[in-house]
Amino acid sequence: MDHKETIFQGILEGNASAVESAAKAALAEGVSAAVLLNEAMIPAMSEVGRLFEENEYYVPEMLISARAMKTGLAVLRETLVEEDVKPLGVVALGTVKGDLHDIGKNLVSIMVEGAGFEVIDLGVDVGPQDFLKAVLEQGAQAIGMSALLTTTMPSMKATIDALKEAGVRDKVKVVIGGAPVTQRYADEIGADGYAPDAAGAANLVKKLLAS
Repeated sequence: MDHKETIFQGILEGNASAVESAAKAALAEGVSAAVLLNEAMIPAMSEVGRLFEENEYYVPEMLISARAMKTGLAVLRETLVEEDVKPLGVVALGTVKGDLHDIGKNLVSIMVEGAGFEVIDLGVDVGPQDFLKAVLEQGAQAIGMSALLTTTMPSMKATIDALKEAGVRDKVKVVIGGAPVTQRYADEIGADGYAPDAAGAANLVKKLLAS
């Protein structure tokens, strides 16, 4: 098994030490960090997402795979900077104003980062102006909003309205999700898309920012 295969398998199995060792060995042999990222780590997290969507993996498996991915990324980070490898895009994520639930948002963060994007995690209780600031000051090209309470869902529309008022709505993609959220609600408030789970959110962001 070569280093790329070891990294791929290590992420699937959540074997962080195997991923770390293989990444260090590959770099020492002159393998490009970009190759390791794009041909081993990102495909592995994509496979984790597929298994999650098919109910073969659950949240615990996703979390240990993510930990292995982050361990490998830590090894590559300096070399990626030297190679001037850019992320696929910048995505700001947050649980909306009035809502303090973060498990779903954290899972989305894992999968979006695993798909090759830079993630700005705004945390919980995030107001429209905070999302807007991420676009204006940090260059977010997509926003992901999560809500677990129906009472906080109107904040999603308020954020989209804030983007419109600032004249940047057409420059940023908006994805929403969370237990009470539906595609119908996404259509009603003018979001670009809805995802029922973390793996779906990563795929949707990838699709929207590629178009």
